[in-house]
Amino acid sequence: MAAVNRKISAASARSHTRKARQSSGFRLPSGLFRKIGLVLFVGFVAWAYQASQPPPHLIYGSTNGPPVTATRIKLSDGRYLAYKESGVPREKAKYKFVMVHGFDGSRNIQLPASPELVQELGVYFVAYDRAGYGQSDPNPNRFLKSEANDIQELADQLELGSQFYVLGTSMGSHSVWACLKYIPQ
Repeated sequence: MAAVNRKISAASARSHTRKARQSSGFRLPSGLFRKIGLVLFVGFVAWAYQASQPPPHLIYGSTNGPPVTATRIKLSDGRYLAYKESGVPREKAKYKFVMVHGFDGSRNIQLPASPELVQELGVYFVAYDRAGYGQSDPNPNRFLKSEANDIQELADQLELGSQFYVLGTSMGSHSVWACLKYIPQ
């Protein structure tokens, strides 16, 4: 029989003759780092979502809520509407205005008119905190018609009479438009 003459490198010969290296002890499964990373990522996203949520709204005058410092009326649906009066007394007024504030406003809105002019013309102003602003309760069913109804109830309870003017600034102008549409003449 003829001998087979194959050449094998020394490195190859050593790798086949030596025992496999002993493992250093504990080995992690191959997909474990990916799973741990995914769990940490989901946990971080959940924490970030929770941290970005605003705290619950505290209603003025409720238990643990801030104290009421404004004059308020109770509406027919049980909510309270805060308001502030200025100008001449309501009974002596020739012109009565309901003022509606904008996005960053409140019942403390002021017109740039001198007190002398307001007195001379006989102007009465009432400004109110829209639903969910300032010391007025939020309205979960808020809509354009509810804005007009709030103004009408305010005018009725303050006995402004059958004719009054509505003045809106910035985002409060949508309430003025709602009055034009929903409050009868």
